[in-house]
Amino acid sequence: MGHPLLDLTDKTAVVIGGTSGIGLSLARGLAQAGANVVPTGRREDLVRKTAAEIVVLGRRSLAQTCDVTDNASIERLLQSVCAEFGSVQILVNCAGRTRKMPTLDFPESEWDAILETNLKGTLRACRVFGRHMIERRYGRIINIGSLSSLVGLFEVAAYGASKAAVASLTKTLAIEWAASGVCVNALVPGVLRTDLNAALLDGTERGKEFLLRTPMRRFGKLEELVGAAVFLASDAASFVTGHLLVVDGGIMASGVNQ
Repeated sequence: MGHPLLDLTDKTAVVIGGTSGIGLSLARGLAQAGANVVPTGRREDLVRKTAAEIVVLGRRSLAQTCDVTDNASIERLLQSVCAEFGSVQILVNCAGRTRKMPTLDFPESEWDAILETNLKGTLRACRVFGRHMIERRYGRIINIGSLSSLVGLFEVAAYGASKAAVASLTKTLAIEWAASGVCVNALVPGVLRTDLNAALLDGTERGKEFLLRTPMRRFGKLEELVGAAVFLASDAASFVTGHLLVVDGGIMASGVNQ
């Protein structure tokens, strides 16, 4: 049996962007820690498939799509989850998009679209679910930052600006809501190898540079984020707020690696 403070039994978690990549891993991980989990995103087929997977893990779920660029869609999600589970204790914001391109060539429309999802999407979900949590004087919000929240990464200016803003928003909401029993933190993943980015990392110059800069000399696995997320979602983190929890194999600590 695990530590009782880390047990999420009878808690309800909503994972936005929870049908692939980091979000899917965290949805599974929270369910394994005992939570009922509502994984959501824009694609109905993926939402149904992922919700069914949560049920197979022995937890309750709910299949409803959500688009973070539409406030009404987030409101509907909250209403449905409350109708089914009564309340929501945990929100994980994983919806995100990116594009790599020299900043001088970057179309402004694409820049806006990335900030619209990554920054304003996170803001919208935090406000809709945060209000609910503040009313109940309990909540755990976990945003997803990036190494680019903290340092510059080549040719992903829009993504980096959005993720630096998410880091700042996380801290601001944390202090605004600290007296209301709502903890707001962010996970900062290092370089995780996923199906989505394997082609960008395997054998490429960028991949080699990331490995050189990672003291552990390997890419992370998605499941290596789960423990940090379960901690931040749990009662063990009751005095932790406004924190960026970096899970990166040592990149951010590193100066010279050899």
